[in-house]
Amino acid sequence: MKAMVYDKAACRFAMQEVAMPEPAKGEVLVRVHASSINAADYRSLKLGIRAENGIYGADVAGTVVKLGEGVTRLAVGDAVQGDLALEGFGGFGECTTGPEELFSKILSGVSFETAAATTLAGVTALQAFRLASMDLRGKRVLIIGASGGVGTFAVQLAKHYGAEVTGVTSARNLEQARAIGAERVIDYHREDALASGEQYDLILGVQGNTSPRAYKRALNKGGAAIVVGGALNQVFKILVFGWLYSIGGKRVAMLAAKPNAKDTEELMRLVAAGTIRPVIEKVVPLEELDEAFRYVASGHASGKVVVKVI
Repeated sequence: MKAMVYDKAACRFAMQEVAMPEPAKGEVLVRVHASSINAADYRSLKLGIRAENGIYGADVAGTVVKLGEGVTRLAVGDAVQGDLALEGFGGFGECTTGPEELFSKILSGVSFETAAATTLAGVTALQAFRLASMDLRGKRVLIIGASGGVGTFAVQLAKHYGAEVTGVTSARNLEQARAIGAERVIDYHREDALASGEQYDLILGVQGNTSPRAYKRALNKGGAAIVVGGALNQVFKILVFGWLYSIGGKRVAMLAAKPNAKDTEELMRLVAAGTIRPVIEKVVPLEELDEAFRYVASGHASGKVVVKVI
């Protein structure tokens, strides 16, 4: 089969012919129709976390073509989607394997491209709100990084939950943030949302680099700041000292998203109903992965970049 494999020596992805994987016990073999590029892909590469056979691609949307021993919930021919970030990746190749428990069936009317753009980023946003553990009706929510994959889902979910949403992004994405539900938008080049004196009930910081103290200062009493990814020094401070900044009726916490079919199904029901949707900037063929990967990793993407595999 063909796959875009990362060549460490050349620092680029290149098309190669590789062996067809075989599903182990409890796994399925999926013919991949679409994937998408996530921070989980480029951050893993940067940190030296090697994908199995050098084939990255956490999001997988495709068709089941073979079952491993013990698989009972899925059948050959099922259209499925899943997040394989913790299982060796594999989405940037024509076929990949993964545990049955990580795949959910794609709902009627949902395209492979939509499914591939939604799984990892959408479930991450969903789990961030769950970690916040609060009724958002009428609450003030600030989403920092409102134009990326996770951020665009977070804006829409917060609006769906009844919150008053403020989105922080660059100037070129302000209208996009408004279009998906943000009542107020802030250009981070012109204003520091956490230093303005405004107070929020919930702050979602996506892929940023902010001190826990700044998050806490901008929270109302009883509020929470949930941080998703970002600079390593930010992650370290929150993991080690988050408990300290959570003293006094406010909470600062780091999300460790966990892929699973149940959350994917919950999210996709909202997508199928038209309640939320992935913001897809562009769809590129597998052959153009290297250029698209560099573009997304540079932080310039608005929403999701989908990779059409087959």
